[in-house]
Amino acid sequence: MRYFALILVIFLGACSSEPRAPSELERWQATAERVTITRDKWGIPHVYGPTDADAVFGMMVAQAEDDFNRVEMNFLTAMGRAAEADGEEKFYQDLRMRLFIDPDVIKSEYETSPDWLKALMNAWADGLNYYLHTHPNVQPKVLTRFEPWMALTFSEGSIGGDIERVNLAGLEAFYSEEPVDMLAEVSSYSPSEPTGSNGFAIAPSNSASGNALLLINPHTSFYFRAEMHVRSDEGLNAYGAVTWGQFFIYQGFNENAGWMHTSSGADTIDWYTETITRHPDGLYYRYGGEDRKLAESDVTLAYKTNEGMAERTVRVYHSHHGPIVRGEGNTWQSIRLMNRPKDALMQSYLRTKSTDYASFLESMRFHTNSSNNTVFADSSGNIAYFHANHIPVRDTSFDWSKPVDGSNPATEWGRLHTVEETVGILNPETGWLQNTNNTPFSVIGDMSPKAEDYPAYMATFPENYRGINAVRVLRDKKDFTLESLAVAAYDPYLAAFDVLLPVLYGAHDNFLAIKSDDMDLREISVEEPLALLRSWDRKSSVDSTATTLAVYWGRELRRHAFSDTVGVADFRARGITADAYVAEVAARDGVGALMVAVQKLEEDFGSWQVPWGEVNRFQRISPLIVHPHDDNAPSTPVGFASARWGSLAAYGQRTFNGTKKTYGTRGNSFVAVVEFGERVRALAVTAGGQSGDPRSPHFDDQIELYARGELRPVYFYPEDIEAVAEESYHPGQR
Repeated sequence: MRYFALILVIFLGACSSEPRAPSELERWQATAERVTITRDKWGIPHVYGPTDADAVFGMMVAQAEDDFNRVEMNFLTAMGRAAEADGEEKFYQDLRMRLFIDPDVIKSEYETSPDWLKALMNAWADGLNYYLHTHPNVQPKVLTRFEPWMALTFSEGSIGGDIERVNLAGLEAFYSEEPVDMLAEVSSYSPSEPTGSNGFAIAPSNSASGNALLLINPHTSFYFRAEMHVRSDEGLNAYGAVTWGQFFIYQGFNENAGWMHTSSGADTIDWYTETITRHPDGLYYRYGGEDRKLAESDVTLAYKTNEGMAERTVRVYHSHHGPIVRGEGNTWQSIRLMNRPKDALMQSYLRTKSTDYASFLESMRFHTNSSNNTVFADSSGNIAYFHANHIPVRDTSFDWSKPVDGSNPATEWGRLHTVEETVGILNPETGWLQNTNNTPFSVIGDMSPKAEDYPAYMATFPENYRGINAVRVLRDKKDFTLESLAVAAYDPYLAAFDVLLPVLYGAHDNFLAIKSDDMDLREISVEEPLALLRSWDRKSSVDSTATTLAVYWGRELRRHAFSDTVGVADFRARGITADAYVAEVAARDGVGALMVAVQKLEEDFGSWQVPWGEVNRFQRISPLIVHPHDDNAPSTPVGFASARWGSLAAYGQRTFNGTKKTYGTRGNSFVAVVEFGERVRALAVTAGGQSGDPRSPHFDDQIELYARGELRPVYFYPEDIEAVAEESYHPGQR
């Protein structure tokens, strides 16, 4: 009887117990069975899952398959852990991130996220962890396991986000126990390759088909983003450029709407001068006639050494404005910027599911796309320009381009400007609009909004040569097609030389007028080079020797201009642009710079008459993030030039480690043109290829297309994808 009772208890207990929860591995495997990854003839992944979370799971597996290294490094950087992989040289970069990214705060943000966002973050981590489980030969540098909260540390998608405005030399000088030389930072000024992107939108009135068209053309370092397509049964169907490691299409389109982000010159970040005093119980800063206690905390960072991992702890400080990032004596400086990762991630994801202008506008009301403008088009025929999405209202009696007095309450931020209060354009009469990281006051040419109608902090970028070129190719054209929009995006005219060459010709005339026998002149004739430049149509191409000469001259001119610290200080004090300063230097030193350019070309190539394509090359020979270059290795000629000369197809290039040829490293990284009709139609190209694995045929299969400025079809609909499918599989089967 006792035995029977025991069996009965066990049986009843088994019947009444809750079903066993699946293990983590079982959950991953079940999700993988629901997800399909189809790769087209170019290796582009088209990911499908029944739910958005399923699609995100597959999206992350596909990204990891293509380049896990870049996925991991983006999140090590975002979390302030890059030094764990790269060593102590990244220590202050990590410290900068940790001034804003507190893991405990981020974890609490995850816990309070809406359920739908939590599900996506869970799927994000599951996809990456499942990839590592099914690819045991992949050895992460640091991150052997991804946690869902980590997705919140990299939530906006830009290259060089707001936090990177904090100068590392100043940060190190302030927080280091060793003295740091700040002289180079203070005295020099050397504008780097122009960054950002191009966005064009064409209204139905200006298109041959009567449909809206969009150019998506981010200018980033090559391979910073991947191309992919992600789809679910819950309304997700987005195609475009995704920043490695993120689960949303950053610049792209769906069946009804498209969005292109360009860098914004809006003043969205402010610096505060804090006056510091020491009290018996710690450090205080002056505010509103009283002293407030600085918040102090310890940040411990790990970094790799030859002997293994080491740690260092730094005491950091925050005022209510933000973290202290530099200072000397009792005058310190804090920085205030947008830091709302949860809202930023929601905005970044939800805009990919926009169905029209109205729904996209609602996503903009999160106000967390802080460093970008947006060019937009939809299938209803709307085109629009949105200015920077996080601009605080401020007292215009202060000069917000400089640090303001943190002790004065009048320097506090007010509310955020509404979308309607910022510079914006909807369906302009021109039938087109553009932005090239330039002033928004040329977005539609002469009919653009006026600067005097807005506070000075609303827009600080000047016009650039790309903007001048963009207006030239868009105005007065009424019959754009998808193909002719692509041609416009690659227009080879270099507008900078419309300004610089006439100055050179004038400088040469003056040079001849004052020439005398006792002048110390270089034995280099510039008569033939000048004749070549005078006959040039100012269009870059692989066969153009004038392009080579003009670019080498322009580089030498800029090198000379920005090595003159007195001149740099003067032009900055006068408030003129760097481009205007270079033109001034051309009037003074343009002939000498041309002599140096001629000599440089003769030394490196045996002649100053060298076709641009022999000098200007595309090379992808390594999967390393910092790509090596070699004149003796295969490379491909490219006809585009740098954005600083006005090239719409931006190609930032330079020499590396003693090379004579120059190699592109940034600029046109992804180019797409999109037409929104009854069915969406698109053409695109990606720099190099989809895969980061040199063994893959898709490591370099787009180089020739890229170099020619030729776009390939985008496969968006299931039947089109199936017709060109290279392989189709569930995550974990590849």
